[in-house]
Amino acid sequence: MSTAVETADLAIRFGGNRVLDGLNLSVTEGAVYGLVGPNGAGKTTTLKILMNLLRPSAGRATVMGRDSTRLGAEDFTRIGYVSESQRLPSWMTVREFLDYMKPFYPDWDDARRDVLLQRFDLPGNRKLKHLSRGMLMKAALASSLAYRPRLIVMDEPFSGLDALVRDELIEGLLENADGATVVLSSHDLAEIESFASDIGYLDGGRLLFSEEMASLRGRFREVLVCLDAPRPLPPEWPRDWLRPEAAGAAVRFFDSRFDEQRTASEVRRLFGDVREISFQPMPLRSIFVALAKAPGSAKTSGKAA
Repeated sequence: MSTAVETADLAIRFGGNRVLDGLNLSVTEGAVYGLVGPNGAGKTTTLKILMNLLRPSAGRATVMGRDSTRLGAEDFTRIGYVSESQRLPSWMTVREFLDYMKPFYPDWDDARRDVLLQRFDLPGNRKLKHLSRGMLMKAALASSLAYRPRLIVMDEPFSGLDALVRDELIEGLLENADGATVVLSSHDLAEIESFASDIGYLDGGRLLFSEEMASLRGRFREVLVCLDAPRPLPPEWPRDWLRPEAAGAAVRFFDSRFDEQRTASEVRRLFGDVREISFQPMPLRSIFVALAKAPGSAKTSGKAA
């Protein structure tokens, strides 16, 4: 498949602080790619480099086959960008804002604009300065979808929004993306999990893994081992088994390369006879916490970027 976004050894420094450190990212066309990670991981910086709002100190990024540092007005007629810190012209009404945007985009679709106004329940005659934060995000997204972009980049679009508004944004995005590639960063892991096709985990300026969401869900399990009597954890512990805890006659850990037969066999090799082994799927938030608290070498157990 073709690649919509790609970075190679991307790095950037702010003063003496290295915010991105050899970032290698690849997003296939048509993917809905969620970029997650702790505060300060470099997510917003990455997206700003992709949008030519920042220049990297080293490495390169390509967006739809073009070097990000060369993106210009013509390229942005095919790219939609929505950011939590985005400023809209507050003195305009919603409809005035959309009319103002129209001349910049040759593929602007008035019928699509009207559909989006209705879909997001946007009051066309109300000034932007009188809209709630949720309504402002809807207006920004509507202005980016009305010209049918081939790439949609969203930086923390759900930050500070209530659940209903988040659902409306997600549903409106998916209904009107028309197969466009979507790249978004977010701290709202539950929402990302509900619709992203691919996920990347960024920490300390490095992409520790990047893979399809289905693959990530498939390789992580919470494992509970019930023993006949309490015993200490064995000194030999697989590096793919994260955050082991022993409580009485039970041992719990997270397997980051789960295979039921192999995992069960390894448990019996380490513990001998056991009363019971159970495996539970993990939501994205639990996977994120397990990785965030794991030793550094264990975090890259999956498909590395």
